[in-house]
Amino acid sequence: MDIPKITGLIFMKYHSERVPRKNVRKFCGKPLFHWILTSLEESEYVSEIIINTDSEVIADKASNNFDVKIHMRPEYLLDIESNEANQIIDYDISKVDGEYFLQTHSTNPVLESSTIDKAIKNYFKSEDHDSLMSVTPHKKRYYWPNGEGINHDRNELIKTQNLAPIYEENSCIYIFSKSVFNKNKNRIGNNPLLYPINNIESIDIDEESDFLIAESIKKYMLENGNISSK
Repeated sequence: MDIPKITGLIFMKYHSERVPRKNVRKFCGKPLFHWILTSLEESEYVSEIIINTDSEVIADKASNNFDVKIHMRPEYLLDIESNEANQIIDYDISKVDGEYFLQTHSTNPVLESSTIDKAIKNYFKSEDHDSLMSVTPHKKRYYWPNGEGINHDRNELIKTQNLAPIYEENSCIYIFSKSVFNKNKNRIGNNPLLYPINNIESIDIDEESDFLIAESIKKYMLENGNISSK
């Protein structure tokens, strides 16, 4: 199967509210963002990496350590809140010639290059889907606020491993074409392929507790090998 070139997209701010300056904070001895850039560089199919940032510090640290292209964030994108990711993607892909893109985050430091490559292959193998997003499957008993079961009948107690899974959008991988994005102005198309990732690799750092858990897992992986497939 011939796979076209993929452009990797990452957004990084210098300041963050819940975990201060998390993108440049040391994580297992390196700035946090180094880990996802390493995974992208090791990918068999990602041929270019674009970093959109508001920070000269991040731009310099990234350029000095990786083969990346920097897009300094224009003023009109500095204070956006709603639909932020899609607006930044719209800006970034308008400045490159590529047709296919993979967007991920610096806050996914446990995501492996092999998982990225498998997702890319699944995207191009699929004939029925116009995009791909990674998800984390959960087999637990979930309820609506009114007490009704979401994925189960509360009057029928069955083992959780036999429940229909609920899928969480984990923000690790989005794959889409420029044509589909321009049509929908959204990284998720009208018929996305849901690509499951286990709950280890899909850790996303939003809170301080996420940072500590992810760093502990990454340290274990570095010392003992990849545990996400065990």
